[in-house]
Amino acid sequence: MEEEKKAYPFALVGFFVSEKEIEDVFRRDVTPEELENLQQLLKDTIFEKDVDIAIAPFVVPPDQVNDALNQLAEVVFNPENKEDA
Repeated sequence: MEEEKKAYPFALVGFFVSEKEIEDVFRRDVTPEELENLQQLLKDTIFEKDVDIAIAPFVVPPDQVNDALNQLAEVVFNPENKEDA
């Protein structure tokens, strides 16, 4: 009998330094393929082979981290949202 998979949030915490406004620091032309490559790099680098991950890069104010993780979980685990994305 196969064990039930469970999802756990994880975070890579960092910061960026810029004189620009926050709206002007991120590339707007990142492709889905580039995000998939980044996700695969993270998976291969820091997780064991039988672990699947999902990422969604965005800046989250500290007081909104829980809401952001819940929104990401909704996108990842709600089949209706996957079809709409």
